[in-house]
Amino acid sequence: MKKYFAQHPTLSQVLFFIMIIVCLVGWISPPIALLSGFLFAELIGHPFLQLNSKATAQLLKICVVCLGFGIDLPTAIQAGKDGFFFTVATITITIILGYLVGRMLKVNKQTIHLISSGTAICGGSAIAAVAPVINASDRDISVSLGIVFMLNSVGLFLFPLLGYAFNLTQHEFGLWSAIAIHDTSSVVGAATTYGEEALQTATVVKLARALWIIPLAVITAFAFRSKDKKVKIPWFILWFVLAIVINSYVEAIAPLTPHVVAAAKKGLVLTLFLIGAGLSIKRIREVGWKPLVLGIILWFVISAVSLFVIKNFV
Repeated sequence: MKKYFAQHPTLSQVLFFIMIIVCLVGWISPPIALLSGFLFAELIGHPFLQLNSKATAQLLKICVVCLGFGIDLPTAIQAGKDGFFFTVATITITIILGYLVGRMLKVNKQTIHLISSGTAICGGSAIAAVAPVINASDRDISVSLGIVFMLNSVGLFLFPLLGYAFNLTQHEFGLWSAIAIHDTSSVVGAATTYGEEALQTATVVKLARALWIIPLAVITAFAFRSKDKKVKIPWFILWFVLAIVINSYVEAIAPLTPHVVAAAKKGLVLTLFLIGAGLSIKRIREVGWKPLVLGIILWFVISAVSLFVIKNFV
């Protein structure tokens, strides 16, 4: 089938645009969008693969900023407070545990640091920020991103089910998903499935967590003796904060905010479709079992520990 569509690129492009429309009109859920993207790429082929990564990154940033128009400032401050100590503790635990387990598995130092950073903070964004600082090879980056994307895909489907199984409240689930799921896209997708309050909490806590990319990258530069490397700052988070402030104090935009937020949620469904379309069985096979075991162990530990703390102490 894929060979047929390779011989008829216009047809694959038409089908691709049809899927974009399906996502934007809200006919499929975030998890199904991710799965649909993967199946589309495997069965038909991505007609714009070279543009996929950049388009996904930009669309995600725009949608996250627009979600800020649905959050009021007191809610954001409270969610940030609730997630602060979790953030510090879980980042520290994940980085240390990642190094110990990675050395036991004899994974190379660069891959250990990339997987640990992606698990600790915000998946692909953290990996992209830290990779040039440690002079990571293309293979190190590809393997680390592959693991993160695979676990993200599982988390998007699994976490809402676990949330209901453990009888988590909206706030508890938002907090848990922001800490335990790697990428912002999957955090928002899972929280959207769970409920509106979960979405607000998860978005704020996850983006507050993402700011820790900056100190992590600085510390990494010293640890790997690469002080001349530049740190990528996630500036879009500041725009997200500005959107929250505008929503809280500019009453004139109140009639528009529900439409902006609704458009952002549909845009995130499209984002997940594009993320799925960027995956491939070949990429998954290239990961290797040792780095994958490292990623799974770190993910399981951070998920279990954070869930225990949230259920018993929050």
